Amino acid sequence: MSGWTILCDFDGTISVEDVIDSLLDRFGRPGWETLEQDWRAGRIGSRECMTGQVGLLDMNHEELDKHLSSLWIDHAFPAFVKQVRASNTPIRIVSDGLDYAIKKILARYGLDDLPLAANHLAPATPPQKWQLTSPFQADGCRSGTCKCAVAAQASRNGAKTLLIGDGASDFCAADRVDFVFAKHRLIEHCRAAGIPYVPITGFEDALELLPRLLDGSLLAEHEKTAIPADRVVA
Repeated sequence: MSGWTILCDFDGTISVEDVIDSLLDRFGRPGWETLEQDWRAGRIGSRECMTGQVGLLDMNHEELDKHLSSLWIDHAFPAFVKQVRASNTPIRIVSDGLDYAIKKILARYGLDDLPLAANHLAPATPPQKWQLTSPFQADGCRSGTCKCAVAAQASRNGAKTLLIGDGASDFCAADRVDFVFAKHRLIEHCRAAGIPYVPITGFEDALELLPRLLDGSLLAEHEKTAIPADRVVA
């Protein structure tokens, strides 16, 4: 074992685009935009938002599968997983997205056996076609998948935890891991919060950084350059 556990977001991190957004753009009935606005304004949590939005998806199973077959992942992610597994490092996908969609997309790359924590998508009772349940929610958390709870579970055996993510659903968990590979909005959050991180554009960068993470040198470099709290000048 390497002493690390890797937690990796899916939508916008592993996948090239956000899966639920692409489904809503194509199959969403009127009303999903209002839910999106309420979530962005903080009036509702992501679990309530996505539960309502999934209920507005107007597609059959064949249409869903055909759409998912057009979505792609970062081209370097399979090589990243191969190197992670070669180092005997646990890796788990932790997503506030849809389990069926994630597994369906990853199956094309032979990666649908990766451990996964995500919302569960299932057929619904008509007239609603689809429904969402959240098996990884937690008390006091408004997200469908509580990434903080998953991060806490990953660190219980003493392993250090790496989070790879890109957006708002990763903010809370980033505060609770040992290191972050950050994309997009997560970069600014880590910078502002003083969280040890490196910016990446994709899994080519992550693949290059992985050996230094696993041997401890990457974290040591950031600990060495961090400014002690008692030396910070207001």
